[in-house]
Amino acid sequence: MAEAHQAVAFQFTITPEGIDLQLSYQALNQIYLSGLRSWKKRVSRMRNSVIKGVYPASPSSWLFVVIATLVTMYMHSDPSMGLIAKIQQHLPLRYTDKHTHFFRDQKFVLPSLVSLVFSTLLWLSLILALRFCLKLLLSYHQWMFERHGQISNTTKVWVTLVRLFSSRKPLLYSYQTSLPHLPVPAIKDTLSRYLESVRPLLSDVEFKQMTELASQFESTLGNRLQRYLKLKALWATNYVSDWWEEYVYLRSRSPIMVNSNYYGMDFLYVTPTPLQAARAGNTITALLLYRRKVNREELKPVGRVPGTVIPLCAAQCERMFNTTRTPGAETDVLQHWQDSEFVAVYHNGRYFRLWVYCAGRLLSPREIEYQIQRILDDSSPPQPGEEKLGALTAGDRIPWSQMRKQYFTSGVNKRSLDVIEKAAFFVTLDDEEQGMRGEDPVKNLDCYAKSLLHGKCYDRWFDKSFSIVIYKNGKNGLNAEHSWADAPTVAHLWEYTLATDAFQLGYTEDGHCKGQVDRSLPHPQRLVWDIPSEVQAQVQRSLAVAQALADDVDCHVFPFRDFGKGRIKKLRISPDAFIQISLQLAYYRDRGGFCLTYEASMTRLFREGRTETVRSCSNESCDFVKALEGQNFKLLRLFQLASEKHQNLYRLAMTGAGIDRHLFCLYVVSKYLGVESSFLKQVLSEPWRLSTSQTPVQQMELFDLKNHPDFISLGGGFGPVADDGYGVSYIIVGEDMINFHVSSKYSCSETVSKIFISLVMELCCLFSVPFSYYSLEI
Repeated sequence: MAEAHQAVAFQFTITPEGIDLQLSYQALNQIYLSGLRSWKKRVSRMRNSVIKGVYPASPSSWLFVVIATLVTMYMHSDPSMGLIAKIQQHLPLRYTDKHTHFFRDQKFVLPSLVSLVFSTLLWLSLILALRFCLKLLLSYHQWMFERHGQISNTTKVWVTLVRLFSSRKPLLYSYQTSLPHLPVPAIKDTLSRYLESVRPLLSDVEFKQMTELASQFESTLGNRLQRYLKLKALWATNYVSDWWEEYVYLRSRSPIMVNSNYYGMDFLYVTPTPLQAARAGNTITALLLYRRKVNREELKPVGRVPGTVIPLCAAQCERMFNTTRTPGAETDVLQHWQDSEFVAVYHNGRYFRLWVYCAGRLLSPREIEYQIQRILDDSSPPQPGEEKLGALTAGDRIPWSQMRKQYFTSGVNKRSLDVIEKAAFFVTLDDEEQGMRGEDPVKNLDCYAKSLLHGKCYDRWFDKSFSIVIYKNGKNGLNAEHSWADAPTVAHLWEYTLATDAFQLGYTEDGHCKGQVDRSLPHPQRLVWDIPSEVQAQVQRSLAVAQALADDVDCHVFPFRDFGKGRIKKLRISPDAFIQISLQLAYYRDRGGFCLTYEASMTRLFREGRTETVRSCSNESCDFVKALEGQNFKLLRLFQLASEKHQNLYRLAMTGAGIDRHLFCLYVVSKYLGVESSFLKQVLSEPWRLSTSQTPVQQMELFDLKNHPDFISLGGGFGPVADDGYGVSYIIVGEDMINFHVSSKYSCSETVSKIFISLVMELCCLFSVPFSYYSLEI
């Protein structure tokens, strides 16, 4: 193999005449260029560490402070108010006679040295003061509770100060140390909000019993648990995130496929190229360009709150690439590597390592397409046990942990597994065609969603931070593991990828990637496996578990184009609240009652924040639904009250005053202390039969929907949380479109995804025409 010989930098043989040394200058040049790239990255990281370490000041401000101090000293003024003299007395300087004569002649050398020390200390003190002030400013959240167009003078002053402190262009992680810590709510407030949230779901007798349980908990065990939680909040960066990651995600022993992983879709109406290899080339390139921006910290602090200058925590970006969830007997572990120059590729039952860098440079999209086409043209059969090996990541975690520990810790299996786990990300070249196509586009769209969610249960590597799927007809998609980050972080990556692929990289007229090809590139490397019969047997068992889970998922995707947020906002109603209330009505008509409803809200206004729950089923939303069913004509007023209530709940969740994460952490503390709480046990056992999430569009500037209206992303979705419930994801695109993704289980006769979304559309259609009529009845 030519590439194997090129990889050897030198060879030597011992002969009777001596040692015959043969150097491969090409290989040595490759080593040199790769090493040079590595050192450039290290220097860049060091530079960024300095810049973000002194933010909101700048490194050059140190020179300004030094010069200002020296100028004032030379003007016979002491800016230090005596501190410079004291520093001079305590400097550990001792001089010989010859040195003493020198310093007597140079009267300003020693004072200048002392002033340099003083200036540096002053500069560092100013940085700490600025950072403290910025943290205080970012701790102010009252602006979220003010009505649109009715901004208080306090908030106006606050906005001006934040802009002043943030005037310098920040790096991705510049704000991290200035973000406030997530506060621990008062236990009394949390219990009060909890009781209010469950009131519409309980009878009078049940609510009275729950009130007594909550009161008993507060007066006895609750305050004790709260003290431990406050102690953790003083010590930890975030009192929720580490426990949430460990106990909600990593300690789960059930399959992560469907239950945890989620998916993202391609453009709805457009496929930029029908060539599978070309689409893979541009998609992989766009992802690696995004990784370069993350590594260089060139992205703006991810997901700034629209219309404000408030940054969100960017900590989740750190584990976006080169990350794998590895299985364990009791808990999984997230492993992250600093960098990798290859991706892992699966095609037709075989695994490959594809190097995406050569001689220290990123391959062009055309070169990656060329390499992908080599994989597609490779007709070699899978090795025994290789084809369905990925099913181990789709089944239960304990068997996968046992197999990995016993058969993948040495030899060729370890080396091949390391390639997959250390890869930048995973790529599947699917042999199917997907998308909204053919004579039944609705059914095909649902099949597309199911394919991205679970595929064949063995042709994805569900442990990777994310996997990219490239279909035979050029359609693409994404499957993401949930423990390392939440959907908005992945959505930001996917928006950039789709926009870069279609609008920046582009394709030639015949559908190929642009750029030149170096045809001397080494072939992608086939991974070698030695899969024993015991592992193959477990693969079949894991596949059976995963297949049963996949077959039970009912997915339905519905693009709603009658109207969007533009018309909703004319009534001064939040689009998100509009959709959430529509879901409440749909569930009421579907099941004849209300249920505990989960809507994911972010807490990334705080350092290392992740999510909080908005309990969307409120007294106000239930009043509206009942009034609508009873044909009460003051509907819009009730609808506005329900919307305002929902918005207030969302703001409370975002600002650290939510319910569920606080109760969850109290429950964890009780388990550590070995005490039981009937109240907490009952709260955490309540099923979320309606689990919902909005996928926000964060980079609308990347998509020119005016000139390219067909380049609309479908967003993504996830599996149902409860066996007898629905999982609903939606994305509000532009002013005139809302895309819905609904999932449920076929095994539950009471849930049908297509029927549920049709009920959601009833409210949308109800309000699509008589807006003006209802507005008269406020």
